[in-house]
Amino acid sequence: MTRALLVIFLTVFVLHGQTPAETARLRIERSVERQRQALKGMAESVAIQQRSTNSQRLSIKRQPFYSASRDFFADPLPALAPTPGIPCGALPSGQIDQLVNDAAESTSVARELIRSVMRQESGFRPCAVSAKGALGLMQLVPATASQLGVTDAFDPEANVLGGARLLRQLLDRYGGDLSLALSAYNAGTGRVDAATGVPMIPETIDYVSRILSRLADSQSVRDNAPDISFRLVGSDGGK
Repeated sequence: MTRALLVIFLTVFVLHGQTPAETARLRIERSVERQRQALKGMAESVAIQQRSTNSQRLSIKRQPFYSASRDFFADPLPALAPTPGIPCGALPSGQIDQLVNDAAESTSVARELIRSVMRQESGFRPCAVSAKGALGLMQLVPATASQLGVTDAFDPEANVLGGARLLRQLLDRYGGDLSLALSAYNAGTGRVDAATGVPMIPETIDYVSRILSRLADSQSVRDNAPDISFRLVGSDGGK
């Protein structure tokens, strides 16, 4: 009898001599072993994919980046740190009065309007920084501050004067319509122009209504911005 035939004979003999319980146990053990092997293969496959992904990431990091692409896709610049020496609490009322008076005389914007915008924007805190990167007492974003000639947005005098100049520009743009000027100060001229009124933005609606309510009895505001009505218009132009 050859060796192969002997192995077959012994295997058949052993299996034939097993009880049903032993046969079932062997089948379960074989099934578990197959599952282990499958899981092992999957783990090896995942490890290979991870190594490939890491290699791709390293390759991307090594690639040169050009300034034009970086500028175009970059996140907004982080806000600058406040100038040393400027307190982070609200300024004293006397200093606020002086800042408001100087800015009003320079821009012909009503004092009450400058003060109310400052209060709404920063609570009279010269170091205030918004989540969107707006800075200082009048919350000027860096790009707008630069356009207004403000080199240090945390300098109270420069910041308030810059904010007053922006208010003057917006009042002139919208023919003295304070509702639209304030909307543009908060949401930008693009959204106001598209809406042809106060855009349907909850933050902007609240912003404009709060300031107008404080200015309702101000004669000087009416002299500088005769139209202080609130006209809420949808983003579709009210159609």
